[in-house]
Amino acid sequence: MTADYAQAVREGRVWVAVENGEPVGFAVLVPQPDHLLLENVAVSPGTQGRGIGTRLLALAEDHARRQGVSEVRLYTNEAMTENLAYYARRGYVETHRAEQDGFRRVFFRKAVTP
Repeated sequence: MTADYAQAVREGRVWVAVENGEPVGFAVLVPQPDHLLLENVAVSPGTQGRGIGTRLLALAEDHARRQGVSEVRLYTNEAMTENLAYYARRGYVETHRAEQDGFRRVFFRKAVTP
């Protein structure tokens, strides 16, 4: 992983889900001129299945609305088949697949209404 999370925190782009005082997930939101990029979203394996990921996606969608853009975009590794189905079940539509930074990625978007 080459992401600079310290910089993302300093820039106010990281949101952390906390349960019983412990971090259980996070999202990195990157504003773009015409959309909000959900650069990363993750939930601790021991807390998956409790709706934390769904709430983090809803957070991104709410931020997009407040930012005044009409969609959230994200991508995941093509090999993470569980993610592909997860995002589709939550209304994200696959837009394309491409190699980026040496990884086979699947790109998604979800329209949000004001």
